Amino acid sequence: MTTNIPTRVEAAAIDVEGLTIGFPRSKTPVVFDVSLSVQPGEVLGIVGESGCGKTTLGLGLLAYTRPGLEILGGSVRIGDVDLVGLPVKRLREFRGNAVSYVPQDPASALNPALRIGVQLRETLQAHPGGMTSGEDVSARVNEVLEEVSLPVDRTLRSYPHQLSGGQQQRVAIAMAVVCRPRLIVMDEPTTGLDVSTQRQILRTVRRLNDEYNCAVVYVSHDLPVVAEIADRVLVMYAGRVVEQGPAGHVLIAPSHPYSVGLLKAAPSLDHAQRLVGISGNPPRPGAWPAGCSFADRCSRVTPECRESVPDLVGDREVGVRCLHPIPPTTNAASVGIPAAPPAATPAVAPVLEVTGLRANYGSSAVLHNLAFTIDAGSTLAIVGESGSGKTTLARCLSGLHTDWTGTVSYGQQSLAAAPSNRTVDQRRSIQYVFQNPYGALNPRKSTAEILEAPLLEFRKDLSRSQRRELVAQALSDVSLGTAFLDRYPFQLSGGERQRVAIGRALILEPDLLICDEVTAALDLSVQAAIVEQLRKVQDQRGVSILFITHNLAVVRSIADSCLVLSKGKIVERGTVEKVLNDPQDPYTIGLLRDVPRLGDALQRPSRDNAVRHSYVPPPRPEGPPQDR
Repeated sequence: MTTNIPTRVEAAAIDVEGLTIGFPRSKTPVVFDVSLSVQPGEVLGIVGESGCGKTTLGLGLLAYTRPGLEILGGSVRIGDVDLVGLPVKRLREFRGNAVSYVPQDPASALNPALRIGVQLRETLQAHPGGMTSGEDVSARVNEVLEEVSLPVDRTLRSYPHQLSGGQQQRVAIAMAVVCRPRLIVMDEPTTGLDVSTQRQILRTVRRLNDEYNCAVVYVSHDLPVVAEIADRVLVMYAGRVVEQGPAGHVLIAPSHPYSVGLLKAAPSLDHAQRLVGISGNPPRPGAWPAGCSFADRCSRVTPECRESVPDLVGDREVGVRCLHPIPPTTNAASVGIPAAPPAATPAVAPVLEVTGLRANYGSSAVLHNLAFTIDAGSTLAIVGESGSGKTTLARCLSGLHTDWTGTVSYGQQSLAAAPSNRTVDQRRSIQYVFQNPYGALNPRKSTAEILEAPLLEFRKDLSRSQRRELVAQALSDVSLGTAFLDRYPFQLSGGERQRVAIGRALILEPDLLICDEVTAALDLSVQAAIVEQLRKVQDQRGVSILFITHNLAVVRSIADSCLVLSKGKIVERGTVEKVLNDPQDPYTIGLLRDVPRLGDALQRPSRDNAVRHSYVPPPRPEGPPQDR
């Protein structure tokens, strides 16, 4: 059954039919039977949790797979050419000239030993088909750098490490468009960037998309970002497409319960609410259920859902894979559980008081005369752009950066700059959770050993059995069971690793927890679980939290008060409600203006407005009487 939609007159920039990617020996699929098409000038957003197959599909559009996987079936056509099965030499030509790729981490994608100018020229020299007749290589390189708003001369002479994260990402985009491809696949290109840099990158992508009339496939777990840039959205779960359609429908009033769950997990900049993660975990490849893969996590499940995999009803433009879809009249983006931020516990004195804090890196001053307090049992959010001094402040308070002056009173006692000059109790009661859970855990130690390490240092009075009991309790506190005790970091997902890192910080029962961008790279569902876990721990233990983030929407859901940093100076402070609802400083106003919102999916003009606003969902069998 298909849906009547306006007929497109343009030939698709890419046409994918039945693409299946999996393990070559067992033939176990990781991506199942995906069919899609993207028109010239159109942006298709691919969303879903970590491990759902987004990146695997994105790479598959280049007829490329990660080691250990291969394309088991289907076609990927660009024009009249099917990339699947092309000889290697011919495929390399197409990957440069017809389709290009922007990776999530540009720092690892750029050669650290070569200047940017050399790398851009190499791209054109390897793919001369991307140049017009008589065009000069250097002129084209200069042109593309201007198009991504980078200073030409300085960028050409720079090495990757001399550029900021946002500048590196612009270089990666320049390398992707320099050969004028028909299709650009972008894999989480703004993950980890602050909102201002993110906004600049999104504007650059949309402008180049319009100027070159190329198709863009934008892979991301950040729904508000996708709402701002995408014309259509494809939702993936357990390797399958479960919903697709115009962004204004899928991101505002979706039909699949999984899509609704993703929206519930998204924080709102406009009002405080409990973040509701999707319970359970997606099935792993090789353990696919016989029926709907989402059945074990779905509140609308019925016995028939477990009998066979539902068909994707509709077509490659509009469709949903569900026997009991959500009624289209429901605005899922407005569904949320209101919740005020955690109330501060009354205290005679603040747990931390900072006065006149100045910090330096060599001769460069990075923090200037900071002064603030954190009340017992409260959460103070520190926000600002990358380079504003947020992490340096956290490192000063934790003892990881010692080149600072000023007064820091902790529990009415002075806190020394160097950790060696702090008391044992001060070092125990201030704990740090790092941004990157992949680098924060020792890969050679099991979860039990990682959690036990702080006890061996600070609680030498405990017996082995007592330590094991506390380790098990720490896992329980972060919603991980004892089944994780013997697992190593490589056996954990990103969200599970971050929970272990939080558990390690909490096992010593600290009074102050410093969280440095702990949700920056996590998908929405895992982010929601981590934020709610921190709220729960704070309610139970009364721990104070210094929450560093560039995600202002998350601040609304977890913090009591907020402090805005710009170039190492405090430009605004106050309660979360005051700072986010009535900002006074132009810098804060600019940050809030740059935050993407889900409503952008309806407000942003579309190249195909008729498709977006005339959408009628396909007829389905009536679902069970209960709501989601």
